Amino acid sequence: MFMLTLYHGEPKQLALKEANMAAEGDVDLDLEAEENCTGKPTEKPRKHDSGAADLERVTDYAEEKEISSSNLETAMSVIGDRRSREQKAKQEREKELAKVTIKKEDVELIMGEMEISRAVAERSLREHMGNVVEALIALTN
Repeated sequence: MFMLTLYHGEPKQLALKEANMAAEGDVDLDLEAEENCTGKPTEKPRKHDSGAADLERVTDYAEEKEISSSNLETAMSVIGDRRSREQKAKQEREKELAKVTIKKEDVELIMGEMEISRAVAERSLREHMGNVVEALIALTN
């Protein structure tokens, strides 16, 4: 078996001399050829190192920030008040719509022309104060 070892910075004559010696006798030599001719080991490129550091800083900051219980209670009360006001306004609107008188013929006309349910036809008529034309226009748009 014939193997030749080449090291960086080694003169060619020495490598050839080893090759001749190997040809004369049964000397095993290793052939090592590296792409980098500077003699320094090649470094692998770093991937995503800065991203991991940035992520670590963000999570540390988020962990340090705490929500105080008083702010949470205030926010919950504001949301609860807003919901109750919206519910009350909706109930008042339904009461006003229930007061509007509509004709049975108008409801049947809208149901037949638009092919919709009775509840939808009545709701549309009530929202438009019993005006059939406005109700039909609103339903077509």
